[in-house]
Amino acid sequence: MVASSRQEAVVIGAGVSGLTTAIRLAETGVRVQVIAGRPPSRTTSALAGASWGPYMVDDERVTGWSATTLDEFARIADGDDCGVRFVRGMEASVEPAEPPAWATALSDYRLCDSTELPAGFVIGWWHTIPLIDMPVYLRYLTARLARSGVRVTELPRPLRSFAEVSLPGVLINCTGLGARDLTKDPDLQATRGQLVVVDNPGVDWFFQDSAEHGDLTYFLPHGDHVVMGGIAVDHDDAKDALQPDPAVEKGIRERCELIEPRLAGAAVRERRVGLRPNRAAGVRVEVDRSGDRTVIHNYGHSGCGVTLSWGCADEVVALLAGLRPGSE
Repeated sequence: MVASSRQEAVVIGAGVSGLTTAIRLAETGVRVQVIAGRPPSRTTSALAGASWGPYMVDDERVTGWSATTLDEFARIADGDDCGVRFVRGMEASVEPAEPPAWATALSDYRLCDSTELPAGFVIGWWHTIPLIDMPVYLRYLTARLARSGVRVTELPRPLRSFAEVSLPGVLINCTGLGARDLTKDPDLQATRGQLVVVDNPGVDWFFQDSAEHGDLTYFLPHGDHVVMGGIAVDHDDAKDALQPDPAVEKGIRERCELIEPRLAGAAVRERRVGLRPNRAAGVRVEVDRSGDRTVIHNYGHSGCGVTLSWGCADEVVALLAGLRPGSE
């Protein structure tokens, strides 16, 4: 469904959801402006690992949204310096589990035999999925948006209410965890993540366990560097929330190095800590006419923002196209 070229939209937020949504809107003829409290390079999205795959989200719409994103990644991968590469690797579980349907549907999926599993894991499977180097990918999205004539306008501070937006058009709320205060949404909570980026000693496969809370184990190669993680723990947004914890980093390295010994001693390039926007009620993608302005919400993706990004963006386009002219 293509939105009317007469429509205008103001996308709030410049993380992966905001940029992707703005691109889809602009490429379907909507007049778009993007405003954000921080540039793409300083958003939570820039701190992600990241790999494609539904994660930490319980929502029946996830399957369709993630499939749309997978199709887009297949279209753009390995081109235009976009930061998206398809890599073969393993997902495994320390508890008996059924491989998820999205994994078994991939063309090269196969179960691991017992000799392939790392110590302590009882089931695993091989598949090829997109790995996304987020700083590179966000630059790609920003440049793609600019080719549609749209640039990100950085605000002097985050919005405190939608009433502060004087620009015309439907508001598209892609503010991630910031939506908790902006919309007074009690279902939105922070889930802390931490990872460490190291020089790549020659690792060309990925590993990730199937845990969604507590200590996580994953390593994702991105050319000359590897992202190692992680954790997923509830957090109260204290001032030290984004400070790396040396004890957590030590645990991450030990877990990853047991599975891939070549990572032992790899030089640290960067440490990243971020807060995932976890929403107990599921992802919020819907039209909201409760205030003075019509708002289409697109937030609450938890650890799945990249995976759902293009699917949710298409949903926003459809919702905007369904609004009657003048109803915004």
